[in-house]
Amino acid sequence: MQNARDVLTPDSLTMLQVIAEAGSFAAAARRLGLVPSALTYRVRQIEDALDVLLFDRSARQARPTAAGAELLREGARLLGDIDAVAHRVRRVATGWEPQLTIATDGVISPHTMLELVEAFFAMAPPTRLKLRDDIMSGTHEALTSGRADLAIGVSVAGSDVAGLQQALLGELLFIYVMAPHHPLAQAPEPITDAVMLQHRAVAVADSAQRGGMTMGLLGGQDVLTVDTMQAKLQVQLRGLGAGFLPQPMVQPYLDAGHLVTKRVARPERRVRMHYAWGGPGFNAPGRALQWWLAQLQSPTTRTALLENHHRF
Repeated sequence: MQNARDVLTPDSLTMLQVIAEAGSFAAAARRLGLVPSALTYRVRQIEDALDVLLFDRSARQARPTAAGAELLREGARLLGDIDAVAHRVRRVATGWEPQLTIATDGVISPHTMLELVEAFFAMAPPTRLKLRDDIMSGTHEALTSGRADLAIGVSVAGSDVAGLQQALLGELLFIYVMAPHHPLAQAPEPITDAVMLQHRAVAVADSAQRGGMTMGLLGGQDVLTVDTMQAKLQVQLRGLGAGFLPQPMVQPYLDAGHLVTKRVARPERRVRMHYAWGGPGFNAPGRALQWWLAQLQSPTTRTALLENHHRF
C-alpha cells in the first residue's frame, strides 16, 4: 500500500478539486482527459493510503465526505504554498515579480488607488497586479500570512513577525454619524454609552480569518454588520443605524446635510494608519514593490490615500 506522501501530490490534489467542482467522476474525467475507470482507480489509491472515504458514491453525484472536504481545504492551501514558492523563485530570477498582491483597508481611497494603478501600468511592467479589499486586522493578516505583498491601511500597531517592515501612512479621525432622521440626530450632546446602547450600531466585519477586532461596539447592543466601509456608509445614510466613520469619507455628506455628527462622551478616536511589507523569508523588494514603496514616500500620495474619497 502506498503511503500518504506518495499519493498526496500536487496533481492528485488538483484532481480531487476538479472532481468536487465537476460534481461527478464522469464529468471530472472529461475535464481531465481520462477514462472514468482510471480516475476512480486513482481516487481509490488515495483513499486506501489515507484509510478514509473521500467521496460519497451512493448517488450519481460525487459529494465530498467530511474527510474529503477537509482534504480539499488543506489541499487548496498546500497548492497555494507551492505557487508562493514558485512566485518567489521567479521574482529572484527576474527582478520583476510575476504578480504583486496589494491588500487595502476599507478606509483607503479607491480613487487614489486606481490612479496609482494607472501610473504603474503606464510603465508596461511584466508584473500582474491583484488588489484585495480587507478590513481592520484582516489587512495586516493578509500580509503576514503571505496572501499579500503590500498592505496599505494597517491599523495594527507593530508586529513580532520577522522581516515585517512598516511606515506611517497618516492619522484618521473617526466621528460618530447618523442620518438626520435618525433618533440620535436630536439627542443632546455628548452622547453617552448608555444612550448609544439603546440604538442599533452599524459595524464592519473584520476580514481576518483568525481572531479579528471590533471597534466602538457595546456589550448587548443591537448590531447590523456589513462587509465593507461603503456598505456601512450606505446603511447609515438610510438611518438603519449609527456608528463611527472616517471624517474624510463622510465630510461631503455632512456638508450636504445627508448625515449629521454628534459629540460622544468617550475619548476622541484617532487611528494611526500604516503601510507594511515584508515578512518571513523576505530579503529585498522586487522592482514592482520598489515602485509602490517609492510612491508611498510622497506625503501628497499618503494624504490622498486617506482623504480623497470623492470625485466631483
